[in-house]
Order: sequence, then C-alpha cells, then structure tokens
Amino acid sequence: YRLLGGIGVGLASVLSPMYIAEISPYQIRGRLVSWNQLAIVTGILVVYFVNYFITTLGDSTWNELYGWRWMFASSGIPALVFFVCLLFVPESPRWLIMRNRSDKAEPIMKRLGLDSTVIMQSMDAAAEEEKGPHVKLGAKIWVVGLLLSAFQQLVGIQVMLYYAPEIFKNMGHGTDSAMLQTILTGAVNFAFTIVAIKTVDKYGRKPLLLCGSGLMALFMLVLATCFYLHALGPVALLCVLGFVASFAFSWGPVTWVLLSEMFPIHVRSKIMSVAVAGQWITNYLVSSTFPLFDKNDYLVETFNHAFSFGLFGVMALLSGIFVYRLIPETKGRSLEDMEKLWKIEDFVTTP
Repeated sequence: YRLLGGIGVGLASVLSPMYIAEISPYQIRGRLVSWNQLAIVTGILVVYFVNYFITTLGDSTWNELYGWRWMFASSGIPALVFFVCLLFVPESPRWLIMRNRSDKAEPIMKRLGLDSTVIMQSMDAAAEEEKGPHVKLGAKIWVVGLLLSAFQQLVGIQVMLYYAPEIFKNMGHGTDSAMLQTILTGAVNFAFTIVAIKTVDKYGRKPLLLCGSGLMALFMLVLATCFYLHALGPVALLCVLGFVASFAFSWGPVTWVLLSEMFPIHVRSKIMSVAVAGQWITNYLVSSTFPLFDKNDYLVETFNHAFSFGLFGVMALLSGIFVYRLIPETKGRSLEDMEKLWKIEDFVTTP
C-alpha cells in the first residue's frame, strides 16, 4: 500500500505543477506554480505537528506498536479532500486545444481570465514549428531536465527533512528537543517558500537558483566543519535552518517552475515525466545511503558525521555551475515561446 501511495504521489508531483503552468498567465506563472511547493511544505509542517502530537499519546512501546499507524492514517484525510476538490477542476485548455477540442477550451480560458485568441494563435504557431525541420529533440534538453531534478535532491534537502530528528540527536539533543527543532525546520521551510512566491516573477528563476546554490553550499560546508570539530552549538543549528531556508526560496519551488514551463510544448509532459521520475530515484538513493554514511564506523571516527554534509556542500556548488552554464531564463515568456530558448544545435534536423 505504500507502493500504491507512491504511485499517487508520483502522478500528482508531475501533473500538479504542469497543470498550474498551463492555466496561468505568464506574468504570474512562477508565483502560482510556487504555490504548489508551498502546499507541499505546509503539509510537511502540519505532519510534523500531527506526528509530535501522536507521539505524546503513549510511551515508546505504544508508538512502535500503534503510533506510526495513526501517523499513516492521518494522511488519508488530505488525500480524500484532494480527490473531492479535483472533481471541480476544469481540464487544461492547452491540452484540449492540442486534442483539437478548442470549442471546449475557450469557455475554460474565459473562466480563468486567459486571452484565448493569443493562446490559440501561439499554439498554432508552435504546432507549425513542430512540423518544420526541427522535429526531433536532441539529448541535451533531456539531460538538462534530468540534472535539474537530480541536483534538487543531491544537495541533501530530503536528508534534512527525513532525518532531522536524528541529525539533531547527533548534535546532542534529546528526543523531545529534536522533535521540536524538527518543527522549527518545517516552519523555516514554510516561511522561505513564501519568499520564493514573492520574488520568482520579480527577479527571475535563474538568479534565485544561483543564490540558493551559493548559500546552501556555504551552510552545508560550515555544518560539516562544525561536526568535524565537535562544535555542535548554536552555529550548527543555524546552519541547518539556513540551509533549509536557502533551499526553500530557490531550488524547492523554482525547480518545479522550470520543469513545468521551460521545455517545448509538444514534449513538455514527456520530459517532465522522465525528469520527475529521475528526481524520485535520486531522492531514494540519497535518503537510503545517508544512514549508511552517517553510521559507518570509519567515517564517524574520522569525520564525526561530517562526511555526508561536506558531500552535500560540494553538490550545491556543482548545482550552481550547472545552472549558470545550462539553465535558460524563462521569466516573462509564454509556454508556446519556450522552443526559442534552446539553441538550434539542441535539435536534430530531419530531411
């Protein structure tokens, strides 16, 4: 049943930001897609509170036998609400137009306040370009999508969220204190996602990613140094919160914004599906290998839990180089205009 739940999450993680991008005016598209990430971190924060409350209902034996079951069961409530709300959501007008059902798309666009004439004309132009000499996409555009998704996970954010109580325990905090500081981490994640919503359409996608990469690298490398020197005081806690904040206003929401908008319209869904699949695979690899590194006797004796955090800091630096070299700026462009962002050599010409 966890596998079935994972399938549902996988579908929603691809379709939600893509759908939001397709129904949004380009002037506020980044802001609206970022709301999807805000909903996610809000759910994470609420779960921290719910789980903390459940742990207080019994002792450790009760939690091992029953508490975790209530934690899983509580997630059924928002899932049911989500299902009911989806019954009232209109189909994507761009999808309808691509399926030659413009008659059904036009009233939806009017309802959403979109300029139906402009969208239809631009989609017709994009369709004509698709029939032209640049039909088949080269490998580079797929690699960019995969690397963007992979770097979002390789910087170590899921480790900070999944293993926050364990990390705080390694700092010398007790179980109750670690759980409370986990809630603080979720609150910071929530607050700085709002910063992204306020700035992504003002400053653009690429500046936020570059700023986030630099700050994440700084906080992770300082945190690794704190662990290595056994200096696990307020500075170490500040580094954890600073890293989460840096991710929350940059790579957290902006990755989803770019994945949902920056690819040519006729392959966007395919590339995004592959990229998000790669993201979840990377998520699994990072989160499953962290305990192996963090509890390895040699690494603990040599680095005192610093190894993984130093590695995440290096990945954050590499993510910044990747963004600087390969990610185009998509601010202020329509979805139908994205094909022009990619250089001509990114496409394989056909006779």
